[in-house]
Amino acid sequence: DSRNGTLVNGEAVTDHWLHHLDEIAVGDSVFRFLTDEDEHATGTTRAVEFEDDKETHSVAEIRPQDVLYLQPEKILSELPATSRLARNLNALLKISRVVHSIRDLDELQAQILESLFAIVPAERGAILLDGTNGREFNSTFARHRDSGNERPVRVSRTIAHRVLEQGLALLGSDVPGSSQLGAVESLIEMQVRSLLCVPLIVFHRTVGCIYLDTINLADRFNEDHLQLVTAIAGISAVALENARRLQWLENENQRLLTEITPDRTLIGESPRMKNVFQFLARVAPSDATVLIGGESGTGKELAARSIHRKSPRANKPFVAINCAAIPEALLESELFGYEKGAFTGAVSQKKGRLEIADGGVLFLDEIGELALSLQVKLLRVLQEREFERVGGHRPIHVDIRLIAATNRNLEEASRTGEFRQDLYFRLNVVSLTMPPLREHKDDIPLLVSFLVEKHCKRCGAKPKPLSREALACLLNYDWPGNVRELENAIERALVLGSSEDILPDDLPENLLERAPSPGVGEAKYHAAVKDLKKRLIQSALEEAKGSCTEAAKSLGVHPNYLHRLIRNLDLKDTAKGMTSSRPAGRSPGARL
Repeated sequence: DSRNGTLVNGEAVTDHWLHHLDEIAVGDSVFRFLTDEDEHATGTTRAVEFEDDKETHSVAEIRPQDVLYLQPEKILSELPATSRLARNLNALLKISRVVHSIRDLDELQAQILESLFAIVPAERGAILLDGTNGREFNSTFARHRDSGNERPVRVSRTIAHRVLEQGLALLGSDVPGSSQLGAVESLIEMQVRSLLCVPLIVFHRTVGCIYLDTINLADRFNEDHLQLVTAIAGISAVALENARRLQWLENENQRLLTEITPDRTLIGESPRMKNVFQFLARVAPSDATVLIGGESGTGKELAARSIHRKSPRANKPFVAINCAAIPEALLESELFGYEKGAFTGAVSQKKGRLEIADGGVLFLDEIGELALSLQVKLLRVLQEREFERVGGHRPIHVDIRLIAATNRNLEEASRTGEFRQDLYFRLNVVSLTMPPLREHKDDIPLLVSFLVEKHCKRCGAKPKPLSREALACLLNYDWPGNVRELENAIERALVLGSSEDILPDDLPENLLERAPSPGVGEAKYHAAVKDLKKRLIQSALEEAKGSCTEAAKSLGVHPNYLHRLIRNLDLKDTAKGMTSSRPAGRSPGARL
């Protein structure tokens, strides 16, 4: 009878000739025997020879295709020999089920390392995924067996790059006793006693590696651990790459949504704007931090987007956040993200804007409103390019270019203590002040043309030309709200105007109050036109017995336009008087 619980086709056996499609049961696991062999699976585990014969087995390398656990025919030939193999197979099956059910990259990496700690005597572990240049790792995830991610895990870059470049799994069972590994400075400094580093291979391409080590010599790794971890890497590699691609697609989707800002560009041909364009062209190719100043509505974010579009990071995210629009209590988690359980309501992990902007540009608008406590954390990001999520302990490295904007005088604020001076110096590497609209009014006709076309296209309407009188009103106004106020004025004129041109009456009242003083001849003409309008409106109102609706019909204008004319021509009292003198009862124009 079977002594280790091995069944073939439901019967306990000790020795048995296997035939095609026989089923082998070991514990809770069932395997099927196939006679089709993989003709390409050749070779065995190769030991690395050292100068000292005693060290022959202290380091070993293996090709993924040689791993015992990935070759069913070899597994079956060894099943009766040991129950340890059955336990390892069960572990592989469990890991396989787990890794292919997780889509989040961080959660997947955490689960893989926890599973490895359960079957391998490692004290520290890390999963390293390579970057686009093949030399630097753009994703690292690490864990301590006992303390999780509370402390950073140091990894030998030399070993990791060797495995990444060669695609061979590496075992160092006795690092200090190895003439080859014992000379690696990083391993000596970290006091590593035993290590395992295996490649993650997807479609014949090494995409990263799994790194495990221990400082306890009593818990050294052996060749069985090498086989098992390499098999787990083979199972996990595709899942990790898919999770990473999904993360990239989500970030790319976020970037594209952010970039969908049609008709958002800087407009101008004045000398002041030409200077701005020249500055943006010079600063865009570099990675220098840029501080953009200027009044509200001058186009500071548009300038930042222009820098991004012309920079080497153009195909990476542009992530904007307004520091004044988000309450201080929420801004930290919005910037840095948070871990699951970091606070009440944090039911899952969330990435912050810094992490989303990795590789691209982070634009902080109204940075002068950033709380002092957050200024300290932002300073660390600028200095070390790393941060922790709220409630987290694992440093997250980011590669970003920072562009900040403010309408405050940060130099003065830094002197009075309202803004950190060290952060101000970090931000003020390259600075630009956007000119207010009143200093480049010669761009107003070009801006109006652009804005009219933009809003008419959005509404599906025919663009309207700007009358000479309306343009004079725009040029005479000081525009405290700058281009943003101009855009609002044009949109209002397009919505409320009833004529084919944009007239002064279509513009906001505060612009008409500052209308230019006409010359002597013009004064007579405009006074006559104004007087004629008054008499026509008064006559229409009298005939309609004070009803603006009926008066508008007789004049052939929209009632809203008539109300505006009454207001602009100071006819409110006249209209009210006619309305009050109208007999009570039926409304005028009512039909029985």
